[in-house]
Amino acid sequence: MSIYTGRGDDGQTDLRDMTRVSKTSARIEAYGTVDELNALLGTIRPTGHDDIDDCLRSVQNHLHVVQADFANPDPDDDDPAIRADHVDTVENWIDDFDAELEPLTSFILPSGSDAGAELHHARTVCRRAERRAVALASEEPINEQAVQYLNRLSDGLFTFARVVNAREGELEEEPQY
Repeated sequence: MSIYTGRGDDGQTDLRDMTRVSKTSARIEAYGTVDELNALLGTIRPTGHDDIDDCLRSVQNHLHVVQADFANPDPDDDDPAIRADHVDTVENWIDDFDAELEPLTSFILPSGSDAGAELHHARTVCRRAERRAVALASEEPINEQAVQYLNRLSDGLFTFARVVNAREGELEEEPQY
């Protein structure tokens, strides 16, 4: 099987149901940005923290489900889809890891150790993916749980970054106004 088909040479691509759409469509922008986030997370792992790495591995699998969800304009009940329990999982991680941290009293600059700073970067890409998903949802129906998942995940990635930095002795810096 060849990796290239030439079917995309005209600026069109296939959705899961084989509908042809522009590569600039809101649907492609949404799942393409999720793909970018997933690839970025792959460059961060391993962080050197097994529990964070376990979460990131799960997140990468969840993001594949988000992509499949967004790539399918007319899903059946048995098609891959993000569910409320995926959102609950991220919320549980946030609550568990937040217990390790000093309370946040101000904004912080996205920085720290290599893994911490990269997780902050991933958070910003996740926020962009969420914006793309919201844009898609304004044009056509999508699974609202997927948008919620991306929203919660950005908070999770922020928390992971803070935990990694705290464990590695990196101080959080407040912005100067």
